[in-house]
Amino acid sequence: MKILFVCHRLPFPPKRGGKIRPFNIIRHLHDLGHEVTVASLARSDQEFIEGLGLQDFCTETLIERVSRIGPFLRMLIRLPTLTPSSMGYFFSPHLARRILDAHKQKNFDFVFVHCSSVAGYVADLQGPTKIFDLGDIDSQKWLLYSHFRKFPLSLGYWLEGIKLERTEQKLAKKFDYCTCTTRAELKTFDDFSTGVPSGWFPNGVDTEYFSVATELYDPDLICFVGRMDYYPNQEAMLNFCQTVWPTIWQQRPATKLCIVGADPSPEIYRLGKLPGVEVTGSVPDVRPYVQKAVLTVAPLSIARGTQNKILESMAMGVPVVSSEEAAPGVDAVAGESLLVAGAPQEYIDAILHLLNDPEERNRISAAGRQRVLTCHSWEASMEKLDELIATCLSQTQHRKSDRVVEAG
Repeated sequence: MKILFVCHRLPFPPKRGGKIRPFNIIRHLHDLGHEVTVASLARSDQEFIEGLGLQDFCTETLIERVSRIGPFLRMLIRLPTLTPSSMGYFFSPHLARRILDAHKQKNFDFVFVHCSSVAGYVADLQGPTKIFDLGDIDSQKWLLYSHFRKFPLSLGYWLEGIKLERTEQKLAKKFDYCTCTTRAELKTFDDFSTGVPSGWFPNGVDTEYFSVATELYDPDLICFVGRMDYYPNQEAMLNFCQTVWPTIWQQRPATKLCIVGADPSPEIYRLGKLPGVEVTGSVPDVRPYVQKAVLTVAPLSIARGTQNKILESMAMGVPVVSSEEAAPGVDAVAGESLLVAGAPQEYIDAILHLLNDPEERNRISAAGRQRVLTCHSWEASMEKLDELIATCLSQTQHRKSDRVVEAG
């Protein structure tokens, strides 16, 4: 098939959450022999240059380099309207024209869109069968943010969430099939009552790249991994260091907490002044930090969909203590392949349990790695995607046949 794939972040190199899922889908479709054209945005010269490597995994790329000023102006213009500001941030008139020109030239058979913020590029495209992958439903993230921000930001997030939810529902009806990352996200979408057929396929993890270390771990090291310019990660670690870490350190003064992630805010950097805490900033490779740890924490209060940091840690055989909010995004059983906590004392008990019991740590380590191999390999995920695409194409063909019969 001639496939057009549209995504909001240039999916190469696949080093962050918004890039990993689309990259693996693109690579899979290309490996199957399809002619895949990728349309996306680059927000810096460096991202544009790095993104050229995507050409090895598809047939053609339509990469539009956007300035810093234009997207923010388009966001501001949409503030007093019913159109979500995030739609303005990810809209490029030049990319829209290039997509239309490419369709006129190639007459695409199939369109796959990842993320609601770019679904508008092809919502009205006629002819091809279209799948809308909402992934983690963006509107619900904005609505969740509104509970954690102070006024007037809370009002701004709430308004954006309401506008985006309304837009997602309208956009979905212009596609033949909709997909999400988890059962929970799919339940949310189905509650929209769009009438559009839907399904889900999980995020995966490269289990060869994220492998178990051959060297011994540090029995006193705890690790957190995530971009530290991302508010949910900031909120998680600020709260963790205030409510959990002091008790851990007082009971085990040799314990160290390493916060690994690019672009820490000044508040996050100040956490490095706490006893036993290190803030690394950007590192070339997070794996050595995780593999050296006795466990990782994912204490996110703001979490939807799948947290790749949890999957990657489990794949490396490093046990995870996850929040109740983040754990449902992973196909794992609490107490068997990862630990789940809610209140500060639950985090303290779970962390000390693993720190003080090497045998239990090793049991969770092996179970977590095996769970990822079984349920979260990209191979298994792409097999499920293939089934959803086949279902979508079959349903679309039936609808077209029914229309021909009615017309006759």
